[in-house]
Amino acid sequence: MPMNKFLFSPLLALLMLMSSATQADIGEQQAVSIAQSVYPGRVLAIKQVQASNSTVYRVKTLSAAGDVHIIVIDANSGRVISKQ
Repeated sequence: MPMNKFLFSPLLALLMLMSSATQADIGEQQAVSIAQSVYPGRVLAIKQVQASNSTVYRVKTLSAAGDVHIIVIDANSGRVISKQ
């Protein structure tokens, strides 16, 4: 019985740490705001994806001139990783 309790606590702590690591610090609306500050326009799509050990938002916008832009934003920091 004591052995099960001994193993359970570290396992639970590890699971909690892993789940918090994949949770985004910024929400979709914040990602949209950041993307529109880079390329103003209508948001066509937003998707949260896992990319190289981090979570990112991929935001696709349409400018008034008809140009489509894709902005990749780090979901934890809100930093723009790439823009096209």
